[in-house]
Amino acid sequence: MAADLGSVAAAAAALGVAQPSISAALKKLEDQAGLQIFIRQHAQGVLPSTQGHIFLAEARRLLVHAQDLQKATSNHSGALEGQLNIGSFLTIAPTYAPRLISNFNNLHENVKITLEEGVQADLLEGLRKGRHDLALLYNVDLPADIRSVDVAYLHPHVLLPAAHRLAKKAKIALQDLADEKLILLDIQPSRTYFLRVLESQGVKPMIGFSSPSLELVRGMVGRGMGYSLLITRPYGDRTYDGEKLAIREISGSVERGIISVATLKQMRPTRVARLFEDFCVKHFKSLRVSS
Repeated sequence: MAADLGSVAAAAAALGVAQPSISAALKKLEDQAGLQIFIRQHAQGVLPSTQGHIFLAEARRLLVHAQDLQKATSNHSGALEGQLNIGSFLTIAPTYAPRLISNFNNLHENVKITLEEGVQADLLEGLRKGRHDLALLYNVDLPADIRSVDVAYLHPHVLLPAAHRLAKKAKIALQDLADEKLILLDIQPSRTYFLRVLESQGVKPMIGFSSPSLELVRGMVGRGMGYSLLITRPYGDRTYDGEKLAIREISGSVERGIISVATLKQMRPTRVARLFEDFCVKHFKSLRVSS
């Protein structure tokens, strides 16, 4: 409660307990754990320390595990129940999350699912601080404390205006675009990945425009301002303002994009999280998105 509210006084008021009792309990907990769980800020409340974030996330999961055990022994129907907090990369969420969550809830209607979209750094922070039980993200340069299960392997494609000189080709060599402006999806790890793909083909791109918005990138390409490399392909090949786009394969072998389900290595997943991870593997396989 003190971690959520950022104040011992606020926690005491919410629980109807004297503030010295909360302070004493926190001090005893830190002594027993051998950790400084909270950083005390004079007149500004408390903040979890780096170790505190990990401790609190694990403590919350222990409570969930206890609830899982209780439900398993008392729920004679065997129905799965619980809370699942998912993080998803911005471009993955609208393309895959609606069907994924809907299909899972069709099987397990008593599981309450929340979804928070974010960039890679937000998702990793969410896993470390316990906001996310798991995250759907791209497996690009993931840190050592993250465990990931790959669920889909995707080939990037070239995005062109429909009237582009190369649009008549079924496959396009990236070297043929070396003298044209790149409209870059400027969001990590997409930026790193797409520039790495171009570099692997000996292309040093001329970035004409960059944006963290997938639809803005598509819109700029549609208006003839350059080409782009993308993995995500929304349904329909038109921009928001109606311009026709050409989506073409890349000739030659390039690094594939990998969608993964990620968790924090040191955290024990809940029963619901384990089942959802297994469901993700089967779900993406059924979609035939891997290639």
